[in-house]
Amino acid sequence: MNDFEELLSGGHPNSLGNTLEVVESVLQNPSRFEELFNCYFSYDEVVRLRVSNAMKRICKERKDLLVPYLDKFLSDISNIDQASAQWTLAQLFLSLEKDMTPQQIQAAKNLLTHNLANYNDWIVLHTTMQTLSHWSTNDQKLRSWLIPHLERLSADTRKSVSARANKLLAKFM
Repeated sequence: MNDFEELLSGGHPNSLGNTLEVVESVLQNPSRFEELFNCYFSYDEVVRLRVSNAMKRICKERKDLLVPYLDKFLSDISNIDQASAQWTLAQLFLSLEKDMTPQQIQAAKNLLTHNLANYNDWIVLHTTMQTLSHWSTNDQKLRSWLIPHLERLSADTRKSVSARANKLLAKFM
């Protein structure tokens, strides 16, 4: 177990634990970013949840630290079957869009369309709808795929999901 994994483990699963301390450590010493990234492969789902939270915080401050890892996010992290990893990817891809190659954007679209069609977690659906909707403004094929999924989700029993789907649908009508 590396230092960050140890710092990110334990405590209540819904708490940040020592996430802010880890973020500050990476921001002060960017060479430790890979150590944090590797915590995504922890057996502890709470550690992976907190890594996701840390990634979003680091992205806001230093996008440049995440850009070299985009392919790893797309290939390795995308395979983690944990809602927090998937909703974080949707948020990171939206934030890093300008830094992504066309191939990376296409791979992200493939992942996110899969997630929107197959995940049931409300946060995954919410964040994925947001990113795909943004990208579909310049991608007619994606928009054609997305609209029926937004229509399906507009009838979701969870108010946050249906409200988001209806709001995004209104942009297209």
